[in-house]
Amino acid sequence: MDDDDRVDDKIEETRRRVQRRTLAVVMAGQVLGGAGLAAGITVGALLAQEMLGSEALTGLPIAMFTFGSAFTAYLVGRISQRAGRRVGLAAGFAAGAVGASGVVLAAAIGSVPLLFASFLVYGAGTATNLQARYAGTDLASPATRATAVSLALVSTTVGAVAGPNLVTPLGELARSLGLPALAGPFLLAAVAYAAAGAVLFLLLRPDPLLLARELGAGHEPVAGGQHTGVRSAAYLGAAVMVVTQIGMTAVMTMTPVHMQAHHHGLGAVGMVIGLHIAGMYLPSPITGVLVDRVGRMPMVVASGVVLAAAGLLAAVGPGDSLWANIVALVLLGVGWNFGLVAGTALVVDGTELGDRARVQGKVDVLIALAGAGGGLASGAVVSAWTYPALGLGVAALTVVALGAAVARWRPAARPAL
Repeated sequence: MDDDDRVDDKIEETRRRVQRRTLAVVMAGQVLGGAGLAAGITVGALLAQEMLGSEALTGLPIAMFTFGSAFTAYLVGRISQRAGRRVGLAAGFAAGAVGASGVVLAAAIGSVPLLFASFLVYGAGTATNLQARYAGTDLASPATRATAVSLALVSTTVGAVAGPNLVTPLGELARSLGLPALAGPFLLAAVAYAAAGAVLFLLLRPDPLLLARELGAGHEPVAGGQHTGVRSAAYLGAAVMVVTQIGMTAVMTMTPVHMQAHHHGLGAVGMVIGLHIAGMYLPSPITGVLVDRVGRMPMVVASGVVLAAAGLLAAVGPGDSLWANIVALVLLGVGWNFGLVAGTALVVDGTELGDRARVQGKVDVLIALAGAGGGLASGAVVSAWTYPALGLGVAALTVVALGAAVARWRPAARPAL
């Protein structure tokens, strides 16, 4: 074995060792971050409805914190590009904690302007939780990228599923503090986001993105010089995640309002949203393996099929049936999961390490804006037509948009390192 081989072996061993540590720290942060993001999903629309007294604008809080997440995704991407994942992710979670605290204060004093401003800042936590998945890919090999993404995502399940199922006890805690019951989940969000930021800032050392640069990853020519072909993978990945985000956010936003209109209690709403979030994140280890082994495109197709089924069931299922709501929302989460893992892998495949964090931030801006549009439009659609019309629209959107994306796909020779 010559000196070059020994150096390469040492670099590879360092990469693997730090990758294991990175995944462990990211997973710990995601458990806490998941608890924070669940608050807005579960009771955000209900809190707005309670304070506004109108159903037409109940999609506005989701839209506000999604717009906030879009701005934060850009900033976290830029900060991570310059200072590393550790600083970028910690700053994003800290902002999310401030926003959650603002929502609690707005509910306490009955201030609608403060509520919407706080939702905007609260969206920073959502964006950061999503951006953290990229930290697991910086030191991963091309053949294990989707699996690395899946491990980061599945960790979100613990906190994200627990959060909605704590709606009732958190509501009681809020009342005991003289706050509206619906402010309770945001108390948890403030603490959870602050803790997630602290974990990443203190423990994500060495920084995976900075170390990957030091080890020389990403300096080979992109896909044998086929730069345009590889870039198309990033474009496709972005398109897949945008479409799945629109469909998922639209139905998810209005389901709590739809359920309350059919006399389901807050406990039932929390359970349905909790199972929906489980569907979003729990399948991740299996999804990651499938994306790596079966391929990116088959899983994109699977995402479209499952999301369309969720939309159809939301449209035809009886609103007073708890099981119909559960199955529709679980399918909605699983379809989103397929699209997110496959889309993320495509984006990493289609970018070089030198500008990867910046591009990833821009992609997540598009995802967040898509979610904001879906959340904002959902309330208007249900108010003007019906919740079943929303479900049918989502089914049609996913079939047409993802079908068009798959039809236009032209693969590159190999993923970029």
